[in-house]
This record gives sequence, C-alpha cells and structure tokens, in this order.
Amino acid sequence: MTTDLKNMDRWLGNGGMAIIDAVGGSITSYGVDGEDLGWAEGTLHATELACNPHGTVQGGVHAILLDAIINFAINSALRGKDRTKATIEMKTEFMRAASREETYFLRGDVTRLGRQVAYGESTLRDKEGRVVSRATATFLLHREAESA
Repeated sequence: MTTDLKNMDRWLGNGGMAIIDAVGGSITSYGVDGEDLGWAEGTLHATELACNPHGTVQGGVHAILLDAIINFAINSALRGKDRTKATIEMKTEFMRAASREETYFLRGDVTRLGRQVAYGESTLRDKEGRVVSRATATFLLHREAESA
C-alpha cells in the first residue's frame, strides 16, 4: 500500500497545459484511494473559446478535459519518476449539452494500473450531479528502469 503520495501540487490548475486554462478548466485536487489507484477532480467554467456561437461547449473541449483528468489521476498513483507517456485509446460519450453559463465538475479515476499501461475513466457532471459527458481511456506508461 502506498504511504507517500506523489506531490503534484505544482500541476494543480492547468495540469501544465495552457489549453486547459484557455477553455476554462482547472484541476483542483488529487489523491490515491485504498487500493493505490489514483483519482483527480476539477472544474469547468467554459470560456468563449470553448464554445460554439450558441454558447455550447464543443465536443473536443469535453475530450481534452476528460483525457487530462484521467492523465492526472494516473500520474498521482505512479511513484518516483514514473509517468504517463501517451494516450493510446479513448472513447468519449456525450449525454447532454454543457453551456458557458454553468460550472461543471470533473472526476478522473484509475481503474487498473499495469506495468506498461493504465486504464481510467472520467466524468463531467453538472451541479445536480448528472453526467454531461464521460470517457474511458488507456495510457502508455513510462517506467524508470529498476536498479539491479
């Protein structure tokens, strides 16, 4: 069981990606659960850049944020210099529209952490807790070589 949580505080906010700021997203917290699986949470208050002319958040913006929050959750569960390397596959589903006037809540969870790949899921919910969009994804991992 993990006793030392990786300190990723410097990445809170935009996760090191300017596009998250640009669309109105923010990563606000992270941690590791009792099974040593990571999680991360955040918010979206969409900017004009994130929306179509009618004020609806564009689907690609959902995908950016859902991918980023899973990535953050996986990295929070990795130790030392281990990190995610790339998104291998992602499936995104949209249930309802998100608008510029509302605040939404992101949650990413690691579902399985393997040696070479990690699996996660994420949701974007409205203030009533209804799922607006969700994703599942597989990430390639970079592991530091173990010393002999």
